[in-house]
Amino acid sequence: MKNNSTQVDDTLRRMGINTLNAIQLATLDANLRDKDIILLSPTGSGKTLAYLLSVLLSLNRDCQKVQTLILSPSRELVVQIEQVWRSMSTGFKVKTCYGGRSSNKEKRDLEVPPALLIGTPGRLQDHIERGNFDVTEIKILVLDEFDKSLEMGFTEQIKAIISRIPNLNKRILTSATNAVVIPAFTGIQNPIKLDFSETENLLKGLKIFTVRGMNNDKMDLLYHLICKLGNESSLIFCNKREAVE
Repeated sequence: MKNNSTQVDDTLRRMGINTLNAIQLATLDANLRDKDIILLSPTGSGKTLAYLLSVLLSLNRDCQKVQTLILSPSRELVVQIEQVWRSMSTGFKVKTCYGGRSSNKEKRDLEVPPALLIGTPGRLQDHIERGNFDVTEIKILVLDEFDKSLEMGFTEQIKAIISRIPNLNKRILTSATNAVVIPAFTGIQNPIKLDFSETENLLKGLKIFTVRGMNNDKMDLLYHLICKLGNESSLIFCNKREAVE
């Protein structure tokens, strides 16, 4: 097996990336130690690649079962993580599980287990409780956007999933804020905390404004804001599909 440095270098070359940022370098360094990791950083900071590189270094090509499980609060985030993994061209199989599509098709896909399984808490809990894949070789658990998962009410699903995985060696938790309290059921103890939550250090030149409306009609407020911005390109993030539509 290639050493860690060569494996990372080869992956970055395939992705067309010349250098890693501070978050990614710190995460790789922390991964060398036998401890759980809490990674605090905002959206767009490169944390997905940071923990996926760490996951890659832990995978065993001789194992034919799921080795790493990633829980993410929305199917959009699940798909984004999968896309980053596929762009890494690791040779390790990846599958996703989330609501809004056939659970039976996912079950058939899991008959040939991936090394990396990414999904939303509710759908993954269902597959685990039905015994649709073997959890005994899962060594790494990633709780991605954990603060959002708690906000969206996935606490019980995550708790149930963790309780059924017997052989975890490492837990990686990511959050956009340091305000979240880490529940005991995560099993995280004495973690390495990497705090890159100060956006000013990461997003130079970006200005952030807060717009407060006088009533609860956010759509009307958004309309007036877009009119004010004019014909510049705009990107709007929403937390649910219904809001996007």
